[in-house]
Amino acid sequence: MKKRETFTSGLGFVMACIGSAIGLGNIWMFPYRLGAYGGAAFLIPYLFFVLVLGTTGLMIEFSFGRHFQGGSMSGIRKVFKERKMRGGSIVGALPAIGLAGIFVFYNIVIGWILKYLFMSVSGELGKINADTYFDGFAGTASSIPWDILSIMLTILIISFGVTKGIERISKIIMPALFVIFLLLAVRSLTLPGAMDGVRFLMKPDWSQLGKVDTWVMALGQAFFTVSLNGCGMVVYGSYLKKEYNIPKLSLTTAILDTMAAILASFVIMPAVFAFQLDVKTGPPLLFITMPSIFEKMPGGSIVAPVFFISLLFASVSSSINMLEGVTEAVISNTKITRKRAAILIGVILGLVSVPLNLSMAAFDSFTNFITILVSPLMVILVLIVFFYLYDQKKAIQEIGEGGNIKFGKWYEYFVKYVFLIITALVVILGVVYGGIG
Repeated sequence: MKKRETFTSGLGFVMACIGSAIGLGNIWMFPYRLGAYGGAAFLIPYLFFVLVLGTTGLMIEFSFGRHFQGGSMSGIRKVFKERKMRGGSIVGALPAIGLAGIFVFYNIVIGWILKYLFMSVSGELGKINADTYFDGFAGTASSIPWDILSIMLTILIISFGVTKGIERISKIIMPALFVIFLLLAVRSLTLPGAMDGVRFLMKPDWSQLGKVDTWVMALGQAFFTVSLNGCGMVVYGSYLKKEYNIPKLSLTTAILDTMAAILASFVIMPAVFAFQLDVKTGPPLLFITMPSIFEKMPGGSIVAPVFFISLLFASVSSSINMLEGVTEAVISNTKITRKRAAILIGVILGLVSVPLNLSMAAFDSFTNFITILVSPLMVILVLIVFFYLYDQKKAIQEIGEGGNIKFGKWYEYFVKYVFLIITALVVILGVVYGGIG
């Protein structure tokens, strides 16, 4: 049996995990929520949830993967077999299928980024009508080639493996992403009127802490920002050596992910206020509002490609985790090679994405189904298998092993009941609010 690859260092592991965690939600969702739900006051519930619940979720998924030396599918199958339960292969495949769903819609968005990056480099971006161009591009056949290019880029990286592919590229693009964010933030903050955006972001509105919506949105942002989905981080955890301190690595991932989100806020919102544009959420912020800003900004033709490169780094690093999670499930349970598995999966998911490229209504419905229901349910599935069907004492021991940390009985209760109930609440609130992540 071929020896399983591992990350060569804790730094490489953290960079890969941060790459997965730092996604477009940090860039287009967090800045608006930070400003709209109390500014600096919003950081109180957000940091509470991300440091307590986010890190707990990461520790569960990392330790599950490391303990079973495989992804969710392998671990779930082993537990079902040990307990002589049927359906292990079917249940075990669910987290990978859910992650494949995220990969499908996420790479469509990366395709949009690639298109805008190309236009910013070629100079075409300054010639389009930013208010109308995006609606004429997204949801049409014109987006398909860019989606395919995005998928091919991810396949290429995954094909090189954990050490030469995932770890190596993460060590390059993650530090580069933080440097780019810093440079863009400096440029944004020096614009006339930028301080209005800073006040929007940071002026505390303590009254917001008394509103349920603030806590709900903080919970959703914290839960999804660390990339919990029952599969991707499990696979990364399976490449961890026993001596690595999982609680420390989880906390580091959550903190650096939060720092990236705050940096992105100081890139976007000061510029939006400087040019007196509407504060919007979702794709319009990146593909309509920001191009309008670059058109008016002195030196915008230089800043635009740098901005879209930062988006590309943030999104591709997440896409790598998604494809790796699905690829690992295939190569660990079949005799297919890594390269062939990545190509096969990429082709299949590329075909699945075609209808979503052709209809924004289909894209939105599919995205909501995966993010609101499937992802948090897969987190619950992994937790139940690890702590209820398997052995809660061994699970807790695995979490603390690398750092020689002994968690008390209280932590077992916290994971089995508090974390489980709150994750179920994430599903319920997601349905009620139409999405909170």
